Amino acid sequence: MKWHNLHSWHVSTAEAREIQRSLASQVVRKSEVDAPRLIAGADISHEDERGMAKAAVVVLRFPDLVLVERSVVEQRVEFPYVPGFLSFRETPLVLAACERLTLIPDLFIADAQGIAHPRRLGLASHLGLFLDVPTIGCAKSILCGRHGDLEEEPGARALLLDGDEVVGAALRTKRSVKPVYVSIGHKVDLEAALYWVMACCNGYRLPEPTRLAHMAAAGKLPSPSEEEQGKLPLEL
Repeated sequence: MKWHNLHSWHVSTAEAREIQRSLASQVVRKSEVDAPRLIAGADISHEDERGMAKAAVVVLRFPDLVLVERSVVEQRVEFPYVPGFLSFRETPLVLAACERLTLIPDLFIADAQGIAHPRRLGLASHLGLFLDVPTIGCAKSILCGRHGDLEEEPGARALLLDGDEVVGAALRTKRSVKPVYVSIGHKVDLEAALYWVMACCNGYRLPEPTRLAHMAAAGKLPSPSEEEQGKLPLEL
């Protein structure tokens, strides 16, 4: 899978901040995904004592959510840990994993923020611009914003507000469990992002693409079988 080299990753925090502000204006907040056949998930393991981390991208067939491809890379994390700049640490690793994919997903869901970010450019948005594909941020915690109470039923939601701006939504994906925080990444609107996250949930709190990507990054996900890979539509 190819991607666009929009900027260098060897930048200072001040330079990274300006890049975020510039790229945020390029994020498309209208949905360009209708009937995806392949949905990818991306996640990264914690950095180890060597300064190395594993990035995993998995590709699932939709709507049955069967794993058809995975890519895992291990690389050194170069950018320091600074709150609000996670994408400068992790996006290069995710892109390296994407580069090894033989299939091109129609939609990505990342275990990260999209525009629910102080400068409206979390990892999901950053990744979407580099790949030029629709992306959704589906994070396990809030980086910025606040929301009201949610009902306990799956599908319940509450808008995530940063000041007066809607930057995402808290979404209950499973009854009586903590919500996930969904935001626009790139080339989706919020309603579409919420729909596709719920459509990818398979009885767990996390949508299946990011749940399996997390397992793959931890080395706990077997490769898809040749049988399942052979079930892909011929036109792919």
